[in-house]
Amino acid sequence: MHAWTTLAGSGLALALLASVPASGNTAPQDPAPPILPMSEAEEPHPDMPEILPLRDRAEVIDRILAERLETIMPVIMREQGIDLWLLMAREYFEEPVVESMLDAQSMAARRRTILIFHDPGDGQPIERLTVSRYGLAGLFEPSWDPAEQPDQWQAVAEIIAARDPEKIAINFSDFRAFGDGMTLSQYRLFTAALPERLQGRIVSGEELATRWLETRTPTELAIYPGIVRIAHAIIGEAFSRQVITPGETTADDVRWWMRERLSQHGLEPWFHPSVGIQRRGEEGMLSGDTVIQPGDLLWTDFGLTYLRLNTDTQHLAYVLRPGESEAPEGLRRGMASTNRVRELLVDSFVPGASGNVILAEARRKALAEGLDPSIYSHPIGLHGHGAGSAIGFWDNQSADPRGAGPVRAETAWSIELTSYSRVPEWDGQRVDFRTEEDAWFDGETVRFLDGRQTEITLIPSN
Repeated sequence: MHAWTTLAGSGLALALLASVPASGNTAPQDPAPPILPMSEAEEPHPDMPEILPLRDRAEVIDRILAERLETIMPVIMREQGIDLWLLMAREYFEEPVVESMLDAQSMAARRRTILIFHDPGDGQPIERLTVSRYGLAGLFEPSWDPAEQPDQWQAVAEIIAARDPEKIAINFSDFRAFGDGMTLSQYRLFTAALPERLQGRIVSGEELATRWLETRTPTELAIYPGIVRIAHAIIGEAFSRQVITPGETTADDVRWWMRERLSQHGLEPWFHPSVGIQRRGEEGMLSGDTVIQPGDLLWTDFGLTYLRLNTDTQHLAYVLRPGESEAPEGLRRGMASTNRVRELLVDSFVPGASGNVILAEARRKALAEGLDPSIYSHPIGLHGHGAGSAIGFWDNQSADPRGAGPVRAETAWSIELTSYSRVPEWDGQRVDFRTEEDAWFDGETVRFLDGRQTEITLIPSN
């Protein structure tokens, strides 16, 4: 790895285009992705990065898609021993994998879009075929002429029979939504057209789906810190006197301000922001029309989508009482405890270990230090709650089937957790110190994409 700096502006994304092939014919050069070390705190109230215009965004998206198809697909197909992978989607009913393979000008699948990946073996390039009426930005070879073969599924069957693959993967899964894209109606049509001798070769593509979606490329990694910086900038502005007037502003006012701010920049949330208030003498998290007051501990959970990558961030802020220059010591100690749980969690990452194993190890170490943790971290990338093994759930701190899979290198993570602490200044009230920061696991070390909140943000009361 290289020395890490933060590169957040649009100039970086455009400069990277030179290192990514437009046609997918050659492998890209490693653009030396910038990520902050685990120990480095994020910049408080950072400036908003420049946002690319739509045309430039489309160019970045398509170049990254070409890079992904060229570099990820051969690795995962050979890793899983799959000769042919068949994907299909219908217009406005796109499955997650096909949706991630549409170019930036394709807003949806057209009629019925069928994609085929075929490994000819002997180290030859993976064939990328589209058995559809319309091409996909030159990334897939058009392989169907309806004038010659009006039946689309019969055309698929003929393509497969000519290649005679030993394993034909389609996306069906009882467990993973990301690998369950083949509908019953389309499966029936597909198998009715497929020669009987090939039907016994059909296998689940759920592992391929997971590997495709969870793996990040060098270019994605290079632009990811800037995307997280956008989230940090919006949260920094939301948790300030520019937005919050104590005694007047409600929790919902802040939530909708964040939505409006995204809209002003032409960006989308992947979930509606949350803003909550913890207050001395009040049980649980206050929200909605509750007015923010001096002495409140504020929390937000905020996620956006930009260049097809997602963020997921939780920060804390304290509204100073008149005469205060810092948060009460008990709140600061509570934040330090959460920071410690986070350190113990990222130190527990081991490539190939299951999410359940990592959860158990992190909890063991935290409990041994007298901490009160709850860990519920997840992969992130093309989806906010991304494909891959989970590390705990807020409502289940024991082993879970969704955490049984391996944690792999070259993946991005939302390091999400909380710890609970009794705050003396609040009469021993048990307070929830939630945190969430986006990070990268290279197989050895977890590094935060744009730093991490280490101290509670302070909001003056006047």
